[in-house]
Amino acid sequence: MKTMARTASRAAGILLAFTVVFTGILAFTYSITHQGIQHNEDNARRKLVAETLPPHSFNNDLLSNQITLQADPLLGTEAPSLAWQARQDGAPVAVVLEATAPDGYSGKINLLIGVTLDGKISGVRVVSHKETPGLGDYIELAKSNWIRLFDGKSLENPDDSGWKVKKDGGQFDYMAGATITPRAVIKAVHHALKYIALHREQLFAVNAGTKS
Repeated sequence: MKTMARTASRAAGILLAFTVVFTGILAFTYSITHQGIQHNEDNARRKLVAETLPPHSFNNDLLSNQITLQADPLLGTEAPSLAWQARQDGAPVAVVLEATAPDGYSGKINLLIGVTLDGKISGVRVVSHKETPGLGDYIELAKSNWIRLFDGKSLENPDDSGWKVKKDGGQFDYMAGATITPRAVIKAVHHALKYIALHREQLFAVNAGTKS
């Protein structure tokens, strides 16, 4: 009996040692892998955010000037979202924020919208969507220049009546047979401009998003 007990105890000790070592290896591997994944995700996000801004218009690290925004109907968000302040030699020059068009043909269309200090759109990019291939996917820059129609637009240009597709009396082109997708994006961008106008002081504050 004593021999069996010693054998069982030794086996349990070996199993425990293996568990501790294996857990340590897993933790180390996760740490290294997680850091790499996070680094890649940060670079991808940094690149996409920068695409909404004019080249060489800022010289700060956008992700270091990140602002958390509360959910807001004008942004189409149901949870906190993010914005990034672009700066030139420390002075705010633009802001890029996340917005969602909740009424796309096949669901939500997630956007990044860049707006300069003077209230003009510097760029809009589609982050993700589930629109019908061949119809709704022309909102992607890689497949069409349609998204560039927003460049230079503002709340005053066009006025409220112009923020529609031409079929509805507005100023924006659309693909025949696919009006739901552009309607949703145009509405989301227009609402985001209204949000920025309402929260301009917060978004363009000198200390906004500064990490200590």
